[in-house]
Amino acid sequence: MKTTHRTHVRHRGALALASGLLAVGLVGCFDEPGIEDTWTKIDIDSSNIRPSQTLQGGATVPIVVNAKVTYRAIRTGFAVAELRASSSVSEASVAVHPDAPRAVMAQDIDRVLANSVTMGRSTRAVTGWDHLIQHIDFSFDGHVPLASDSSASTGGLFLLCYLGSGDKVERQDGTDTLIVTPFNSTQYEILPIGMELLIGP
Repeated sequence: MKTTHRTHVRHRGALALASGLLAVGLVGCFDEPGIEDTWTKIDIDSSNIRPSQTLQGGATVPIVVNAKVTYRAIRTGFAVAELRASSSVSEASVAVHPDAPRAVMAQDIDRVLANSVTMGRSTRAVTGWDHLIQHIDFSFDGHVPLASDSSASTGGLFLLCYLGSGDKVERQDGTDTLIVTPFNSTQYEILPIGMELLIGP
């Protein structure tokens, strides 16, 4: 009887240990860092433009954006704050808002960037590495399209902050211009940010 009792005790101890290890394993799974902690992330600390703000069509609007980039890998290129107008992507068809789920918004911003034109921007050359936090101040004039323009009649207007690669190209008049190619969010593990805007009469 004593041997049987000790055997039962050992069995109960083994079961308790296994349960404990399983619980630790499950907690470890649940506590794994999310995409916002493992991908390079851009946040807007402040801006003189607010989400869903109505801008007068045809107006030139001074735009100020204070952004923060939290790097999770070595990245070299350009940080961009840009006003973009799309003729095919409306604000109702995408989730581009500072409070939107970041992974979803990143894919939607990729879509906006691929289907829109610039209406003004500010750029900054950047180099970052894991855990570096960089604050960047942008300021530029945004040119709001008229509500009747094709660029706004069936699409939307967006203020975006993203990272990309850049190439300086010389114009025919001898001046230089910077062509920025946005980094694809999934390929480069970057979470851009932005906001949807409205165009008024």
